Amino acid sequence: MKISWLTFAFLWGSICTRSGQGEAETRECIYYNANWELEKTNQSGVERCEGEKDKRLHCYASWRNNSGSIELVKKGCWLDDFNCYDREECVATEENPQVYFCCCEGNFCNEKFTHLPEPNGPQGSEKRRLAMKRFEERLQKLVSLQILADVAVQNFLFWRHVEPSSKQLPFVNDTHLREMVYEPPPPNASLLHVVVYSLFPMTALSIAILLAFWMYRHRKPPYGHVDVSEDPGPPPPSPMVGLKPLQLLEVKARGRFGCVWKAQLMNEHVAVKIFPVQDKQSWQSERDIFNTPGMKHENLLQFIAAEKRGTNLETELWLITAFHEKGSLTDYLKGNVITWNELCHVAETMARGLAYLHEDIPWCKGEGHKPAIAHRDFKSKNVLLKNDLTAVLADFGLAVRFEPGKPPGDTHGQVNLQVGTRRYMAPEVLEGAINFQRDSFLRIDMYAMGLVLWELLSRCTATDGPVDEYLLPFEEEIGQHPSLEELQEIVVHKKMRPVFKDHWFKHPGVAQLCVTIEECWDHDAEARLSAGCVEERIAQIRKSANGSTLDCLVSIVTSVTNVDLLPKDFLDSQPSQMWYPSPRILILHGQNSCWLKTLQSRPIWQTPGGKRLAYSISSV
Repeated sequence: MKISWLTFAFLWGSICTRSGQGEAETRECIYYNANWELEKTNQSGVERCEGEKDKRLHCYASWRNNSGSIELVKKGCWLDDFNCYDREECVATEENPQVYFCCCEGNFCNEKFTHLPEPNGPQGSEKRRLAMKRFEERLQKLVSLQILADVAVQNFLFWRHVEPSSKQLPFVNDTHLREMVYEPPPPNASLLHVVVYSLFPMTALSIAILLAFWMYRHRKPPYGHVDVSEDPGPPPPSPMVGLKPLQLLEVKARGRFGCVWKAQLMNEHVAVKIFPVQDKQSWQSERDIFNTPGMKHENLLQFIAAEKRGTNLETELWLITAFHEKGSLTDYLKGNVITWNELCHVAETMARGLAYLHEDIPWCKGEGHKPAIAHRDFKSKNVLLKNDLTAVLADFGLAVRFEPGKPPGDTHGQVNLQVGTRRYMAPEVLEGAINFQRDSFLRIDMYAMGLVLWELLSRCTATDGPVDEYLLPFEEEIGQHPSLEELQEIVVHKKMRPVFKDHWFKHPGVAQLCVTIEECWDHDAEARLSAGCVEERIAQIRKSANGSTLDCLVSIVTSVTNVDLLPKDFLDSQPSQMWYPSPRILILHGQNSCWLKTLQSRPIWQTPGGKRLAYSISSV
């Protein structure tokens, strides 16, 4: 059996040798950056490649061809990309791209680059050839490993059944080792053992081949660099659509219609939302919203491109947008508390974005008519944060445009009433009693905004009380996965809303914000504030939070209600920033119509004992 161990060693060496073939190690690449002044980097040099241990590294080059004149864009290291495997030379194969791109393996392999388009399906045939080559190499490794395992098993089983002879050779001298004589296994070995020894290697090899074939058919590129074919929709709004390469880096979120990747587009990070082909309608709807005139706004997610990638069963639909590292408001609040100023900034910019989305602008920045748009899935998960905590609205897959003279059902096809996230559904949505008018859809968004403002408030450090762990609206009452029936019970029938903590009312700004939140999630949809009004209120609350609101309150109440001025001795006895909330209190600030919109004949001031000192009027 000594020959078996020699075979074992030989096979192990051959596997190690084969595994190293075809994988030229890439440690250094030629570096160049045409935008070195803007990006404050070196213009040229050598870049040392660094990456994960189980990922391969490559070099790349990108350039433009301006009427025969080559304009170099970038060179450097490239992360693991199956399109670059086993390429010794940097060769671009696309027919006529806006930016040429090639990648290769081996140190400084990107020093020279060329363009050689293939006549019939340039990328497809080359990729199939490389894929088949890699598959064959991996299959050879699997077969070799199986033979190796077979030899090891046979050796183990053989030595297990041999018995040492009682005869031993004496010591020749002290430098010799004791040797033992072994007898072969008895001739009447079990037939079952023979069958098992024979069938086991073949069975295992068959399973390995089938598994390898399945993995090959279901393979996914490490970072998703695939064929591109433009969607025959509206023209792309940005010249960045044609820029290659675009490299998927990591999954940041998964949602109802697909997943969102962080990706690298040339020298900047972007977000790529990938839809499976069966959700084409959702992709088209969101793309159409992004392509609506006037959708460029600092508080709306920046749209870059919509593309169809891959072919046949591997087709994917991509939406490429700006990337925001801080992620969604939900994710941020889970890991961070916020100050009063941060709360006001997030809330004000969020309201500004929704107000702009809701606005109908006849002629917007020379782009044409911007219709009013209802988001219909407004929630903290769909509010992204820039580095300075400026809010950006995202995910317009369920949004509805209101074109002049058309009902919403004619805009995107038949409108489904109960859409969005259940937790954020307004009472009228839960009841299925929506009026098919523009304002009805906008008021549904405002109910959801009230809940998001409450989420912000629940993680604010402005008051002296404790800041609880982050909870979604109604999570304390009905858990993380409420049913439609549970929400109908507490929101529609019991008219419950998320709870305000008692210590929140000790801060004048927070107390006023609580009033605004109440008017956003009012059960009566027509009584809800508009997004523009919320934006104005928060701006005023922010300015007046450190001042006295009492003088302003008294002067306005006196001017509109004809009641006696509050007693001077009572006013003198109260701190300038202290007030006591009634069941429905409204602090009036200035002559702003937003504060005077929905007074509804309720007392707006009470003493601690409950005596009413002033009343609002039913309408102004």
